[in-house]
Amino acid sequence: MTLAPKPKSKAQLSSITERMQALVADDLIAVERLLAERAASPVAVIPDLSGYIVSAGGKRLRPMITLIAAHAVGKATHATHALAAAVEFIHTATLLHDDVVDESDLRRGKPAAKAIWGNKASILVGDFLFARAFNLLVEANSLEILNRLATASTVIAEGEVRQLAAMAARDLPTEEYLAIVEAKTGALFEAAAETGAMSGGGEEHADALATYGKNLGLAFQIIDDALDYGGTTSVIGKSVGDDFREGKITLPVIIARRRGSDEDRAFWDRALNPETQEDSDLAHAVHLIRATGAAEATVQEAEAYAALAKGALRTLPTSAYRDALEDLADFCVSRAY
Repeated sequence: MTLAPKPKSKAQLSSITERMQALVADDLIAVERLLAERAASPVAVIPDLSGYIVSAGGKRLRPMITLIAAHAVGKATHATHALAAAVEFIHTATLLHDDVVDESDLRRGKPAAKAIWGNKASILVGDFLFARAFNLLVEANSLEILNRLATASTVIAEGEVRQLAAMAARDLPTEEYLAIVEAKTGALFEAAAETGAMSGGGEEHADALATYGKNLGLAFQIIDDALDYGGTTSVIGKSVGDDFREGKITLPVIIARRRGSDEDRAFWDRALNPETQEDSDLAHAVHLIRATGAAEATVQEAEAYAALAKGALRTLPTSAYRDALEDLADFCVSRAY
């Protein structure tokens, strides 16, 4: 079962996110206000660094999921706004930590914070944002929501460590890759959608939206991993080939390695080791991924998860908000075309 969306132009992709933003425009203003207020601190480097990465913005997909989920089953409240801001702070904190661990110099098309302020400041400000997130979650006034986001934060950290351990493996099973993606990315998407429903008064739909969020997160990350071998910096917000240079084994590599010759597998084993990697290896890696059909197979895997995400929405009342969540699944996959 696949979504098989028609490839969308950049204008169509922008239209999807613009329609989503328009649906929750007033809510997003409230969330942006909270982000600015809670990123403030009398310690100068904290507002400078946090303001830098928070203002970089991105599309605010995770808080939008929270807000739209609330409206899809009820109504967004101040608790929802606080929850959405907390979700964005958790996400931003993980980006700060990721850039240090991955030694990435670019984030959302701009120099990574650690390239300007250094590793130590980035890690510590990431910790500050995690703390601010939990301040906001207290304002949501729900121990269940607080527990759900605390659990998601734990799972995300476990996923990061799991990925670090997996970098020593040259033949990573697909199941292990998917477990890492589900932890690193799917967990926060899942919690954002589920707790959005809970804050909006639609607890009976929380499980369906949790299923939606988890599968949406898997589709989103799988497409990101495909784009690392053929996307553009403006699309994925990082340098093309970052995963390859860092020696990460992602789904396109797993499929290309499995389908390749013994010579190809020897190439992957050498090239994914940063100590033996050569400057020309990325171009050959892209060639192998295209020649083996690994890029198309990766997108098909993402389409299957996007279809599962959309299927989970069938129990929700028909509305423009449910339509927006379905459109988001299309958006996630169509970025690959």
